[in-house]
Amino acid sequence: MCQAGAVPTDRRPALHASVLDALGRQVVSGELAPGTVIRIDQLDERYGVSRSVVREAVRVLDSMGLVEARKRVGVRVLPSTSWNVFDPRVIRWRLDGPGREEQLLSLGDVRRGVEPVAAELAAARATPEQCGVLVGAVMQMAVHAKSGDLEAYLEADQLFHSTLLAASGNEMLAALSDVVSEVLAGRTHHDLMPTTPNPVAVRLHGDVAEAVQSGDGAAAAAAMQAIIAEASDALRESDS
Repeated sequence: MCQAGAVPTDRRPALHASVLDALGRQVVSGELAPGTVIRIDQLDERYGVSRSVVREAVRVLDSMGLVEARKRVGVRVLPSTSWNVFDPRVIRWRLDGPGREEQLLSLGDVRRGVEPVAAELAAARATPEQCGVLVGAVMQMAVHAKSGDLEAYLEADQLFHSTLLAASGNEMLAALSDVVSEVLAGRTHHDLMPTTPNPVAVRLHGDVAEAVQSGDGAAAAAAMQAIIAEASDALRESDS
């Protein structure tokens, strides 16, 4: 039997995630403005959870640079200049907020500086197994684009890009896999891409896979640049 006020062990992760998600979204959306100070006891009352659950959530937000916790002061909300903008959870919350199109365009700029380089490196370093995964992912994208299954298309698209980054052989580029996956998911989940994926996008992914497999770094980089340009154009069209 649990003591009064205690949280069952099997519920703690869910409660922690719920509080973390709620607070993170409020900070990122501006609902909790920079400089706002919140007390821990206010938060546990607001969310109906134990103080330890709130502290765990605040600790994670602190590590992301969203808040700063100080003894005898409380939890102070920090400006966006302090945020770890590459944290996938911060990206997800920003994509769920009012500035999601701007966030996607900003991340598109990052992709232009990263993925063509990864594609060029992959052409020299990819293993046969990774080449097989790339080709298989493109085939799945083609199948799901035709059937209109956007969730399955997204999974294949994410697999393609994460494999490509890993195939670069550069651990820092590979570490950006979650960031790119959040960008791709953000376009799909917020209806910022056509209900039927552009066949040109599928073809360009195939061009990247073929260039990587044949060891043509310049062609791989050019095709990847074209993929990112196509995604940016589609985003601007959806916003017009």
